[in-house]
Amino acid sequence: MTGGPQFEAIILAGGLAARLDGLDKPALKVGGVPMLVSVARAAAAAGAVRVIVVGPERGGDVGRGLLAAAAGTAGGLVTVRESPPAAGPVPALRCGLAGTSAPWVALLAGDLPFLTGDWLAALLSQAASAGRDGAVLADADGRPQWLAGCWRAGSLAAALAGYRGQSLGGLLGPLDPVPVTARAARPPWLDCDDAASLAAARAACPDGES
Repeated sequence: MTGGPQFEAIILAGGLAARLDGLDKPALKVGGVPMLVSVARAAAAAGAVRVIVVGPERGGDVGRGLLAAAAGTAGGLVTVRESPPAAGPVPALRCGLAGTSAPWVALLAGDLPFLTGDWLAALLSQAASAGRDGAVLADADGRPQWLAGCWRAGSLAAALAGYRGQSLGGLLGPLDPVPVTARAARPPWLDCDDAASLAAARAACPDGES
């Protein structure tokens, strides 16, 4: 998928997953595919020029899947780690953004099993056509999902430079993004933060489906 604004994808995939007993959450599978790989595939399908994963290096099925997903992008796959590790989403974003050069970035969680390239392309298109600094997916209740959005890289860097908090909402909300309501049987904003949401996602997408 090409023709939209040039962007790089920053996928945050280094949290502690406390509500999943410390499992490597992005590596867990939905529809037979590690969630982190699904997110990378969506970014590549939307036309990302590079996929940046903020988190530990991953081997096995996850590592191979990430390399395959990013193989069609101009810049390939880059893995970086915030310091200290698992310091939170704002430090992780700072780390990922430091290596970008595209005018736009997609900021994504690593546990969005139903995100697609079409949804990402829609976010980019709506933000750019509205002349706004970003666009985010909104859930069924209209709440913005801060780790499912696209942003002007320069505006994001400027906001980070003056921000001392730890909340993504506190950082991104003042940028006044376009909310994009996503109504779908498999909501693209759904993140699998706990055992219940993971089980629901797996029930909606049995192994072998994606």
